[in-house]
Amino acid sequence: MSFSSSNRPQAAGARAAKPSGTGRRLPGNRERRPALAALAVILILLGAAGSTLIALRSGDRQYFVAVKENLPPGHKVEDKDLTRGDLAGATGTLVLWSDRAALKDQYTTGWIYAGQFVSKKNFTNDPVPEGGALVGISVESGRAPAEAVEVGDVVRLVRIPAANQDGGQAAVIAPAARVTSTTGSLTDGKTGANTTVNVTVLIPDSRATTVAAAAAAKTLVLVKLADSVKPEISNDPGAR
Repeated sequence: MSFSSSNRPQAAGARAAKPSGTGRRLPGNRERRPALAALAVILILLGAAGSTLIALRSGDRQYFVAVKENLPPGHKVEDKDLTRGDLAGATGTLVLWSDRAALKDQYTTGWIYAGQFVSKKNFTNDPVPEGGALVGISVESGRAPAEAVEVGDVVRLVRIPAANQDGGQAAVIAPAARVTSTTGSLTDGKTGANTTVNVTVLIPDSRATTVAAAAAAKTLVLVKLADSVKPEISNDPGAR
């Protein structure tokens, strides 16, 4: 019986056939070192360029005026209201910190919020805009909200009939007035007794006589409105 050569067992000691093709040799440590050195140089150069750019930009930064706390419309500016912050790039008409003295005793034209940078349009020399009038009123307990009325609030002034007046009706004589100052409280903090609160409001000049007369007659009721309600007249040119 004969066997084909393909079925013959491999002779002892014979070497196995090598697979076709040659394997790729991994680079040694010596070959990797130049590449790592080049990468390190590139990273150093990029870091130096970044540091230079930061230094150049920081040289363009300036200090500008910002406010520490929220300031309501009509607020008279004091040194304690102001702080400084630094900015770079286009800063428009913002007030430089070195020019802050020019803002003292100015009046805010609208709300300015804590941390906000300011420009000259945020302030005015005159707390009374053209066509407006400031009127002081004194309100007793029961004729104003128990919640404190604060500067910047918008209130409605209602005239009610006097105690000895029969058949009279309540009437709105100032639908939306801005509170520019307030002193006192409706309740004494120590005794709990009812007191009065003095409020100054900004209203159109055409309403000043009526409001002043009602205030003198003590026939006014003050109604606090939502923050979203715009006053009839304001120092803020954009709100008129």
